[in-house]
Amino acid sequence: MRDDTTTQPVVFKDLFGKPVVARFDQPDSSSDGGAVLLKACDDRLELTEAIAACVADARQPGKVIHRFHDLVRQRVFGIACGYEDCNDAERLAEDPMQKLLVDRDPIAGGTLASQSTLSRFENALGPKALMRMGNALADTVIARHRKRLKGRVKRITVELDPTDDPTHGAQQLTFFNGHYDTWCYLPVAGFVQFDAEPEQYLFAYLLRPGNADEKLGAIGLLRRILARLRAAFPKARVLVRLDGGFAGPGMFDYLEAERVDYVVAMAGNAVLKRQAEPLMKKARRLSRRSQQTGHLYGECQYAAGSWSRKRRVIIKAEVVRLGDRAPKDNPRFVVTSLSAAEWDPRALYEDLYCARGDMENRIKEQQLYLFADRTSTATMRANQIRLYLSSVAYLLLHALRRLGLQGTTLARAQCHTLRLKLLKIGAQIRVTARKVWVSLASGSPHAGLFARAYANLRALPLRA
Repeated sequence: MRDDTTTQPVVFKDLFGKPVVARFDQPDSSSDGGAVLLKACDDRLELTEAIAACVADARQPGKVIHRFHDLVRQRVFGIACGYEDCNDAERLAEDPMQKLLVDRDPIAGGTLASQSTLSRFENALGPKALMRMGNALADTVIARHRKRLKGRVKRITVELDPTDDPTHGAQQLTFFNGHYDTWCYLPVAGFVQFDAEPEQYLFAYLLRPGNADEKLGAIGLLRRILARLRAAFPKARVLVRLDGGFAGPGMFDYLEAERVDYVVAMAGNAVLKRQAEPLMKKARRLSRRSQQTGHLYGECQYAAGSWSRKRRVIIKAEVVRLGDRAPKDNPRFVVTSLSAAEWDPRALYEDLYCARGDMENRIKEQQLYLFADRTSTATMRANQIRLYLSSVAYLLLHALRRLGLQGTTLARAQCHTLRLKLLKIGAQIRVTARKVWVSLASGSPHAGLFARAYANLRALPLRA
């Protein structure tokens, strides 16, 4: 008997006035009763269908039990419900709610795909299929927002950010990264933001070797997304916002050739520090008088030896004070194509550049709660498909929050909060001639939010 399966009762003898007997004997039940909301989101966004359509099925039709679309949905819905690995398939094979999510009879329908079937699927995809999946992810996201916004957008912000994905085995192309001091992959995530909306929308998640230069693949990702954004929003002004790892003459020349605005952080050097020194002296005096961290803003024109021309550089002259520690100089630099008439140095740094910090929170959210860091299979291609499946699960929960929960207390909730409060609801499922009945726990404290979320989703047309 597996250690996660038992029919033996658990008796609590001394906790209450009477002995309490707990048994795992409720038939046709699931702990994921609220996951029907994920199906409602997917039916309107068609995300899993778009991803599955990227894979050419060369199997003999008469022998196919699990369609590729079913395999994608099984993994995506499982990840969204908190099951991070293919190994969980063995425990979920007969789960009636998980079966219902892939359009099977929850009681009499066949079992879900096994761990070995899911693993074969992950390892069977070649580079062309992965490229099509990346394109499909971006196309689906942009098409959804073009329809939502009716093409009327003034400014679109595109961001890329690398992150470390520590590895603990012999995965293909995992290397030691000195900056992160660990063996890892170095994926890069891409997000897009429309006008002044607080939401940022994931459009790409590219896995890269652990020793990759931060610029690797960045121009390719930007070229792919910029072409699609211009086709969908021809009148919009595009801003690209990047951290210092992407700075370099090749990136600046590319962005200027594409005629997009940019705000890109840059590491300091001797020349820039000399330019910042007059401002740093004022910041030191300010910090000494206040005995607190002090910072001032300025700008200069600068061109490195490898640059094609001078560019505007924003200077943040900062002196950091932390407790009893000695004050520390912390000058920062941001290269931009935006003019001083549009953005003064302080507003550009604090209001425009620093807004990218929210994207870093979204990356951490996906890694922690949707298992984007579960890149434990042997090949890099299989680990890339895991990133795509995690990304689709993230987008479904993001859509549940944006489309189903606007105006509620969960309108800005993180993925694990949505899972805990709306998906993880005990349910018993039964099937009659005309209906499938899902009896949810009557004591759920969020029954009202659940009903409101589905009412909002149901009001939307398909492919919202």
